[in-house]
Amino acid sequence: MITIIQYKTVNVDGLDVFYREAGDPSKPAFVLLHGFPSSSSMFRNLMPLLARDFHVLAPDLIGFGNSAAPSRESFEYTFENLAGFLAALKVDQYFLHVFDYGAPIGFRLAMRQPERVLGIVSQNGNIYQEGLGPKWAERAKYWANPTPEPRAQYESAFAPETIKGQYLTGEKPGTVGPDGFP
Repeated sequence: MITIIQYKTVNVDGLDVFYREAGDPSKPAFVLLHGFPSSSSMFRNLMPLLARDFHVLAPDLIGFGNSAAPSRESFEYTFENLAGFLAALKVDQYFLHVFDYGAPIGFRLAMRQPERVLGIVSQNGNIYQEGLGPKWAERAKYWANPTPEPRAQYESAFAPETIKGQYLTGEKPGTVGPDGFP
């Protein structure tokens, strides 16, 4: 049986959030929260498998994929502000799959309303401050004092080659599909 994945957009606090949806809405919801620097496209092969038993929802977080990407001046990019998707869709209970950047968002949802969470699958999702390590301690200094000088130091972290390197370094050539990055 072929699973149809639908591509939709919902307005969350004035911003368009793109999401992929599959499965029967009468079944339990399974929400897939992607990591950095990806989008819901990272779940394109997983969604048909889950859709047999779940109503699968995979948003592109604000600033990623096909969702709105407002300027830093008009939107505060905090994990808290990225968590409004489920309320907009009126999803009352759900399973969560959190990956990387999606983990702090999913865990905030779970802490805020634990009675709504039926279960959590964490794939490389950090849940504690100590797990961030020394690299993030340096970045936290910048977050506390976001001046132009330290900001310039982090620009290379978002360069396409740096991002690709996070996923390809150490892998055999030809073993990682190119469709997750440009």
